[in-house]
Amino acid sequence: MPNPKRRHSKSRTAKRRTHDSLKATSLSVCPQCQEPKQPHVVCKNCGYYNARQVRAVSEE
Repeated sequence: MPNPKRRHSKSRTAKRRTHDSLKATSLSVCPQCQEPKQPHVVCKNCGYYNARQVRAVSEE
């Protein structure tokens, strides 16, 4: 198994790791109930997706 001949510098290691950070999830507004939700996901509050009720939600 080949091993590196020389040590990688800190800047070279940091350049490789620039894309490893986590990104915050984006939120959009539900057109039915105006609650924040993830895009392309059924709304947890009202159960609507793409202007149709997909999931029944119990009223509490």
